[in-house]
Amino acid sequence: MSASGGTRAIVAALGANLAIAASKFVAFAFSGSSSMLAEGVHSVADSGNQFLLLVGGKKAQREATPQHPFGYGRERYIYAFLVSIVLFSVGGMFAIYEGYEKITHPHEVEHWYWPVGVLVFAIIAEGFSFRTAIKESNELRGKLSWSQFIRRAKAPELPVVLLEDFGALIGLVLALGGVGLALLTGNGVWDGIGTVCIGVLLVGIALVLAAETKSLLLGEAAGIEEVKKIEAAIVDGDSVTGVIHMRTLHLGPEELLIAAKIAVQHDDTAGEIASAINAAEARIRAAVPIARVIYLEPDIYSEAEAAKGPDPEATPGGPTPHPAGH
Repeated sequence: MSASGGTRAIVAALGANLAIAASKFVAFAFSGSSSMLAEGVHSVADSGNQFLLLVGGKKAQREATPQHPFGYGRERYIYAFLVSIVLFSVGGMFAIYEGYEKITHPHEVEHWYWPVGVLVFAIIAEGFSFRTAIKESNELRGKLSWSQFIRRAKAPELPVVLLEDFGALIGLVLALGGVGLALLTGNGVWDGIGTVCIGVLLVGIALVLAAETKSLLLGEAAGIEEVKKIEAAIVDGDSVTGVIHMRTLHLGPEELLIAAKIAVQHDDTAGEIASAINAAEARIRAAVPIARVIYLEPDIYSEAEAAKGPDPEATPGGPTPHPAGH
């Protein structure tokens, strides 16, 4: 997996979650806190999720085959989608169920120093993991806001780790609040309420992840800046005079397919057109290195035909324009 896949962030999160999960289960065994049990299961689920991301990154590196001629880059999207399912079911729904049980059958939190101590340790450990994810993300997100980065990122690993770590930190604060109120009031219901809040939080994060990875699985186009670079690279003003229409598709986080109909001179020979296409492909790859598969179809630009608008029969996907105007 490349650095953009957030390998360091995944490994940091995996190590932190394994240590935190063990400490939470010990605290649950001594205190009987349902918040600690829910948080322990949450950490186990997160550890499994990081393992899934690492497996997806490894499988995505396989070479293309005759059966899968465009490679396996989307394996990373599939495993990221599995993460959202695990987070929803194992993390969120279990926490809601456990919290409901604690609310209907409350009991006091015993040996309070165990859950409090573990939660403080977990907050510190998760904070270091979150810091690593933020540091790696800042190298990629540029001027984008955090919400824009999560929505637009083509590599799913960093958004997944960011949301998981953010949810873990909020969940730990909720767990600490639930345990604290249960200790102050002597009423274990507060522990159950904190657990339910953790479950609702995890379900919400899982739904956001599912929506984002679903969009990637369906196939997303190149970003607006990349599209501009591709258009500028295609047109040289001499042999290629314009882009009639173009479609882009991410085959994986770092693999881009480009299909375009380009305008060439009407009196160019077949050899000249072939040379123009080869030169345009070289310029595209130089401008956008992740452009791995390029199909350029030469045509003669006609103002009369262009005035008729996009032809759904000639343009796969219909006349819906690209966000950049194509």
